[in-house]
Amino acid sequence: MSPLIQFRKVTKLYGSGNTEVRALWNVDMSIESGEYCSIMGPSGSGKSTAMNMIGCLDQPTSGEYLFDGQDVAQLPENSLAAIRNRKIGFVFQQFHLLNHLTALENVEQPMMYAGVSSRQRRERAAEALEQVGLGNRMNNRPNQLSGGQQQRVAIARAIVNNPLLILADEPTGALDTQTTQDVIDIFSQLNKRGITVVMVTHEPDVAKLTNRVVWFRDGEVLNHHLDPSELASVTAVPAG
Repeated sequence: MSPLIQFRKVTKLYGSGNTEVRALWNVDMSIESGEYCSIMGPSGSGKSTAMNMIGCLDQPTSGEYLFDGQDVAQLPENSLAAIRNRKIGFVFQQFHLLNHLTALENVEQPMMYAGVSSRQRRERAAEALEQVGLGNRMNNRPNQLSGGQQQRVAIARAIVNNPLLILADEPTGALDTQTTQDVIDIFSQLNKRGITVVMVTHEPDVAKLTNRVVWFRDGEVLNHHLDPSELASVTAVPAG
């Protein structure tokens, strides 16, 4: 089988001439279907650009990006939007919930764009909230929920279309230690069900709970298969 995510000589440039920034440079990277891995690196290393590329939120200046066997590097925006909606679930540090909607209604949102019927939306949203332990909070609005509960709603929203990939950007950055553990446990459970989980994080304690770390530095992949137990030796290296 082909990897779910594959970068082939991916370069991303911003600006030109003296102001040109090489956010990614000639990156080769693959993530297999069913993996649970984290992406790390110092500030400016390219990890956020890589996340945007993986999530079809940005496109490379050159090179190929294959997602689920399809070269998506040069697809038009409407095609990328369809992939984002149907195949990728996003979880962010800031929960991006709509305050005027209940938890159930927030989780229904991605299905509205996918053309799912009203009845199915409600059933599937309720099931997703049950999966993240919020079956008793479906009718609460975000301001009636704790930070950890809001992140659980965001995870339910991410999984409701049965995506191939959960892409999480600093998902525990706004959470306390215990709530962080609870959220990571949910990701682990989803991964055991076969969903690929890729997490961008700056927290070694969080990355250690994944199975593999991809380490970025200066727009390049410094280490493709870093064992989480070896993180201390890499994070001790100055940013340069």
